[in-house]
Amino acid sequence: MSPLGLGTVKIGRNQGVKYPSGFELPDDATVRNLLAQARELGINLLDTAPAYGTSEQRLGPLLKGQREQWIICSKVGEEFNGGQSHFDFSAKHTRQSVERSLQRLGTDRLELVLVHSDGNDLEVLDQEVYPTLAQLKQEGLILAYGLSGKTVEGGLRALQEGDCAMVTYNPARAGGAAGAGLRAATQQRHSDQKGAGQRTSVPGRRRPGTRAALSWYSAIKGSPAPSSAPSTRLT
Repeated sequence: MSPLGLGTVKIGRNQGVKYPSGFELPDDATVRNLLAQARELGINLLDTAPAYGTSEQRLGPLLKGQREQWIICSKVGEEFNGGQSHFDFSAKHTRQSVERSLQRLGTDRLELVLVHSDGNDLEVLDQEVYPTLAQLKQEGLILAYGLSGKTVEGGLRALQEGDCAMVTYNPARAGGAAGAGLRAATQQRHSDQKGAGQRTSVPGRRRPGTRAALSWYSAIKGSPAPSSAPSTRLT
């Protein structure tokens, strides 16, 4: 898995997003070129979600013939309709959401599915969504699952019970017991995976160098590349 992933919210949704100015959704040719550029830079992780508008529906046809080149991460729990987000962490909705994502993306499995938290991470994890994802993993429809959360506490619980956690994390500000706990839990997760013989990278795929990766970031964001202590996503 590449150290950087390509987020796809901006190819499917331009309403209710926290950007300083509005934007038009890119056409298929632009998205196709963006995917090709990402692959040239060694990026093979795609991040999408039902809450990203038409992102999944658009990616499906665009990925035909190159599905095996990508690791796809989608999500469950959040729906975006009529300009508003709605959340459902029930077992029924979780299964239906995964099956719908598979159909939209034209694939037989998702490498990773994250719970799109509403911010109440611990309460969300106490609902039916995590056990349902565990069952879907046993069935082979997904290969791993975790939480896209808002809190350190949620990230720690997600790592204990699932495969990964996605939380906002800034190394320059991660002091205190909570930050130390998250770092320790993440390091232990990687150690456990290596000990069990699980792959932590995709063989034969070039990992982009720091300079190339930051240049790509700058080109996509239209702003200077992040500093030496950026806010990053841990998975």
